[in-house]
Amino acid sequence: MKATMMDYPLTLPHLLERAGKLFRTREIVSRMPDRSVHRYTYGDFYRRARLLANALKKAGLKRGDRVGTLMWNHYVHLEAYFGVPVAGGVVHTLNLRLYPEEIAYMIRHAKDRFLIIDNILLPFFAKFRNMVNVEKIIVVPLTDSPVPSEYENYEQLLGQTDGCFSYPELNENEAAGMSYTSGTTGKPKGVVYTHRALVLHSFALALRDSLGISEEDSVMPVVPMFHVNAWGLPFACTMMGARQVLPGPHLDPASLLELMEKEKVTVGAGVPTVWLGVLQELTQNPDRWNLLPDVNVLIGGSAAPESLIRGLKRHNLHVLHGWGMTETTPVATISRLRPHLKKISPDKQFAYQAKQGVPVPFVELRIVNENGEGPWDGRTMGELQVRGPWIAGDYYNRPDCGNSFTEDGWLRTGDVACIDPDGYVKITDRTKDLIKSGGEWISSVDLENALMDHSSVAEAAVIAMPHPKWQERPLAIVVLKEGEKTSPEELRKFLASKFSKWWLPDQFVFADEIPRTSAGKFSKAKLRERYVRSDDQDCH
Repeated sequence: MKATMMDYPLTLPHLLERAGKLFRTREIVSRMPDRSVHRYTYGDFYRRARLLANALKKAGLKRGDRVGTLMWNHYVHLEAYFGVPVAGGVVHTLNLRLYPEEIAYMIRHAKDRFLIIDNILLPFFAKFRNMVNVEKIIVVPLTDSPVPSEYENYEQLLGQTDGCFSYPELNENEAAGMSYTSGTTGKPKGVVYTHRALVLHSFALALRDSLGISEEDSVMPVVPMFHVNAWGLPFACTMMGARQVLPGPHLDPASLLELMEKEKVTVGAGVPTVWLGVLQELTQNPDRWNLLPDVNVLIGGSAAPESLIRGLKRHNLHVLHGWGMTETTPVATISRLRPHLKKISPDKQFAYQAKQGVPVPFVELRIVNENGEGPWDGRTMGELQVRGPWIAGDYYNRPDCGNSFTEDGWLRTGDVACIDPDGYVKITDRTKDLIKSGGEWISSVDLENALMDHSSVAEAAVIAMPHPKWQERPLAIVVLKEGEKTSPEELRKFLASKFSKWWLPDQFVFADEIPRTSAGKFSKAKLRERYVRSDDQDCH
């Protein structure tokens, strides 16, 4: 039987047109480098995104050409999110927290033809300018500093065209965006997002049992727009008409809380280290801030300790734990309490919130170990594998990475997890971070989160160190809260109430800070380099 539905492509021009027609008076707020606040509307955004699309076409942009962006979270970056792909190009967000050589590699590997860059980042760009060959460099004048004559001025570029732009007939399976993995194991890998994937992912974020974004919300993505599309929030917010609050380069806790308070933010998103800082500021100055009640905070990138979830709840910030990867566009699971779990004790509810959650619709999950596919019993661990309409099935121009995908079409995530009967995923570790002691596995993530539940501990990371008898044993690196003191013996005793004796770390290191990756996660690679390979460890 032949269906009677229209063949209507899922492409980004529909989201842009919807915003321009329905939400033209809704506000988009950006904090600028000088701490001033830039305000304009979706109507302004719609007009300028189309101007950018037209300007790029007149500059010679061809179907599938990559346009790199080196920008913070602000309104011009949002214009590029839409202006580039609706013109038939591919917006390639570049992670400005990486080393210059890494960014240069990504530009060369992706074959970026154009580059849009904040003027405040030109000194950083100078470090690798001679390593890349980009045809046109467009500078966004966020400050009064003049744009160098050898570059194109973004505002002048838009001023040289008009709004008479016709969208090309785009196929929903054409490339629209591109991000690279962080490259913690080998060269970074390019993930190319289709229009269809970005649109469907936006629908998933808007579902009530997911993030539930609506036109009533004011959404502040602290997660950078150069990191996996700010978790897809700019696309979802534009589709739903949610007010967008973009923090620019000011990501310290006080700046974020000031923006949340003044702009009445209802939804925030960022990695755990961001919210650990926010919680510390709220704890130290509880009477300073006046936030809206029941703000939803999406936390991903790495596991959030239960103490962080409890602490934010005391200040009316409700954590929605999530999990995803660059390869999953990125949201794959979100942890909301299912109806029958709202009847259990508060302590058990917090334990569920500390899990990474249940898969959002159209994301399929399984765990696989040496015995095959494991049951959803909450105990059996295995590699988490995933598939779905916004899950990568390949990497861009990397035929050497075929082992990242199974023969039957699943993405091998490299995360070790278990799944309980209610469908809640609990990430226990990365495969490379699991500690194998005496033939048994120890989860560094579980130990870290337990240590961060201690009242004196601000942050903690656990890595494996070689052992002549047991193969590997846990080493804990601990950062104490300001003015707090504790001892290895006290921490061991604290952990002993939660874990078997053989799980407890053999050694503790007290450090001033824990190194971060470009995405804000703990850098286990740097910790291993610093502590495992060094002979002058301050261990106890």
